[in-house]
Amino acid sequence: MVQNVNSTYTGGGVAEILSRLVPLLGELGLEAKWSVVQGTEAFFTVTKKMHNALHGRQDGLTPGDYSLFMETSDRHLEELELRGDIFYIHDPQPIGLVRRKKELGGNWVWRCHVDVSNPDMAVWDFLRGFVDQYDAAVFSAPQFSRELPVRQFLIAPSIDPLSDKNRDLPQDFIDSVLRKYRVPQDKPLVTQISRFDYLKDPVGLIEAFRLVKRSIDCRLVLAGGTATDDPESDKVLAEVQERASGDPDIHILLVPPQSDLEINALQRASTVVVQKSLKEGFGLTVAEALWKAKPVVASAVGGIPLQVKHRWTGLLSHGVEGTAYDIKRILANPELAKSLGDNGREHVRQNFLITRHLREYLLLFLSLAYKEDVVYL
Repeated sequence: MVQNVNSTYTGGGVAEILSRLVPLLGELGLEAKWSVVQGTEAFFTVTKKMHNALHGRQDGLTPGDYSLFMETSDRHLEELELRGDIFYIHDPQPIGLVRRKKELGGNWVWRCHVDVSNPDMAVWDFLRGFVDQYDAAVFSAPQFSRELPVRQFLIAPSIDPLSDKNRDLPQDFIDSVLRKYRVPQDKPLVTQISRFDYLKDPVGLIEAFRLVKRSIDCRLVLAGGTATDDPESDKVLAEVQERASGDPDIHILLVPPQSDLEINALQRASTVVVQKSLKEGFGLTVAEALWKAKPVVASAVGGIPLQVKHRWTGLLSHGVEGTAYDIKRILANPELAKSLGDNGREHVRQNFLITRHLREYLLLFLSLAYKEDVVYL
């Protein structure tokens, strides 16, 4: 029995990955379960601060924040039914569940989906008090690895090419989605698909887009949603809407949960897909766009360079001006756009499909019986 635990069933890459991998594990004959910890808005405000701090942002957690985290974690220990041979715990929100390890036995794995290469050390030291109790830790990229007394595994995330978000779509459906969201097709579309988060830098992308518009007429689509474990997203959305106000070429789309086909259509309708993140654990939207053979401009941060090989599978950008320059470069050069898109799709096919991810999960489970410090799967 493998029990995965995270903090939300919808919104964000973790939920998306689990929604595909857990059923596949079951089809292979493993008993697999997916559980979610509950929390108040105050708790998720604290864990959002932790998320930002792990990415190096100084959000100033207070002693009261740590106390609230521990109180909620204590409640999780009482309320959540835990049963299995392997407990696969995702990110900081449910990290304290490991305190039942001695009682329940089994193998405990902490899966870190964020970039912890340069964390706020006070927050990392607090969380490490839990991480050190696990049997293993999993990171998405080699540079995220930390010095730990437990074994470490390196497993990159993946996409499912047969999911609604990634499967082929007829052109008439794509056209209908653009009509629904009132996005005209009279100009090239520059698109970023991300939940509204400061670390995705949607405001910075608006600034870059306005630099592009000085020389190339185009439209910007910022589409995404919110998540139950991210109370900051509504504030970010409001700020983005204010920055875009009055510009008919900027379309801010709040896409509801379970709208994977619509997200797919928006990506397929795009001329260029951008991911202007300030920090990024991996960035599934990059792999999604590459799979659709779209030219991608993405920030050279976190796990993005695993996917975007500069000038081969996409363009790695730096800052507002650099992002604008690379978008213009693609818009002005259709041959370059096609080459990047074709190479990007093949790169994802070889490295970031769910079949590879599933294989590495199974190898991880087998490897828990062996003693190695660092394991590359």
